[in-house]
Amino acid sequence: MKAILAMAAAAVLLAASPAATVDDLAWLAGRWSREESERWTEESWTAPRGGVMLGHSRSGRGDSLRDFEFLRVQAGADGIPAYIAQPGGGAPVAFRLVRRDDTSATFENASHDYPQRIQYARDGETLTATISLIDGSKQMRWVYRRR
Repeated sequence: MKAILAMAAAAVLLAASPAATVDDLAWLAGRWSREESERWTEESWTAPRGGVMLGHSRSGRGDSLRDFEFLRVQAGADGIPAYIAQPGGGAPVAFRLVRRDDTSATFENASHDYPQRIQYARDGETLTATISLIDGSKQMRWVYRRR
């Protein structure tokens, strides 16, 4: 019975919360980088404007580019923000925003092979990006510093 009451209370709180917008993710904007020996990864995000945040990521070793990705966050058909990734400039894959607070966001797409979950969390001048399967397994993490 307590579990049912807790779920009902959570549903009421969610219903009372205003819907998330792309502007709520403005904390993600900036230039972020990570360097480890000769390996490097960079990720950049524009501030929200016109209901969209644009981003890109690239990684490599030394002077060689290994991977790149075009990114954007914009409202989906249901009005909920979605993270849209185009690894290597390929076809876009959308991940729906499922949780957020003032400095973190989680996007999911259970029908995608990998990743199925993309999480970002900011702590001051540090941004952590984590990808995984829906159950949290096969996790990979990048810790960036603001540039």
